[in-house]
Amino acid sequence: MNGLTAPHGVFFVAGNHEQFGDDSKYLDAIAATGVRVLKNERVNVDGLQIVGVPYRDAATHGGLASALRRLPLDPKRASILLTHAPDDPAAAEALGFSLQLSGHTHLGQFIPWSWMARRVYRQFVYGLSRIGRMQVFTSSGAGTWGPPLRLGSNPEIVMLEFE
Repeated sequence: MNGLTAPHGVFFVAGNHEQFGDDSKYLDAIAATGVRVLKNERVNVDGLQIVGVPYRDAATHGGLASALRRLPLDPKRASILLTHAPDDPAAAEALGFSLQLSGHTHLGQFIPWSWMARRVYRQFVYGLSRIGRMQVFTSSGAGTWGPPLRLGSNPEIVMLEFE
């Protein structure tokens, strides 16, 4: 992660695999590389609002909405929500977010999980979609869960450029 650079910073939110137990050593190691770990916070980057909510706080029913209501957001300015799973994009859209970036689904990784992931996450299982005025991008990610196998789901590292 030391090699990741961006003109306005590199940001990270914890996912479910980082948060099985005490995640402090893991997150401290990421922060030591210069990556900004967001824990239920908003940062302003050249007029853009970036909000990060870790998986542990977003995963429970109503958890994402509750975390987002505690963070001041100007709905008239562009904003990006970083949250590991695309579990509740309606909550972010209702608060005026412009874009949500997520992962978690691995696009199912292999059958039968690919079918289940599509059933659970619907249009948000992979790629770019929209809910109301907000866009949602879900990546299949670079890693795997369980067996190191993918069938019908390619690993990826996504680079988004904004103009």
